[in-house]
Amino acid sequence: MTGERVGILGRLGLSFALCALLFLGACSPAGFQSVDITGANYAQGFNLVDTEGKARTIADFKGKVVVVFFGFAQCPDVCPTTLADMAEVRKRLGRDGERVQVVFITVDPARDTPQVLSAYMRNFDPSFVALTGTAEQIEKTAKDFKVYFAKAPGKTATTYSIDHTAASYVFDREGNVRLFVRYGQPVDAVVSDLKRLL
Repeated sequence: MTGERVGILGRLGLSFALCALLFLGACSPAGFQSVDITGANYAQGFNLVDTEGKARTIADFKGKVVVVFFGFAQCPDVCPTTLADMAEVRKRLGRDGERVQVVFITVDPARDTPQVLSAYMRNFDPSFVALTGTAEQIEKTAKDFKVYFAKAPGKTATTYSIDHTAASYVFDREGNVRLFVRYGQPVDAVVSDLKRLL
């Protein structure tokens, strides 16, 4: 076989391989835009209370896609931005937005009373659920989610801030953790990911 023939066959083989890859790529669904953590052995759920004092677990929201975010009501930027984005996500999903449940877990149970949390959720979307618990319960839950938080001293004992992980976790309709959504991810990207899970 001549070198020219080998070259032609090689190019044909490469072309065939590329076509096959393109075909397969067209047939397989696009990946999530958030970080896919399906099968993770952390962020398995929570056992806290809502603003009415009712015990809540991830099982309470079965059938819905659940977005879990840790924060605090006096947070100046990350928390209100994330919650406003999630309110917008629900709006853009239209009727499907009713099958998305946002759960806000406070990392500041000392200042975030049920009344404070209820008012804070209403600022964004009255369907959002805020959860709290004892300091020990919050620490355990945050640890289970690999969420970091720590007090940053203020001018007085009650004006401290809290540094915390600024990402969200998404659970599918069966209550399995699926996605890690980085802070600042575009709303369109989150809408796309939640549509896939819905």
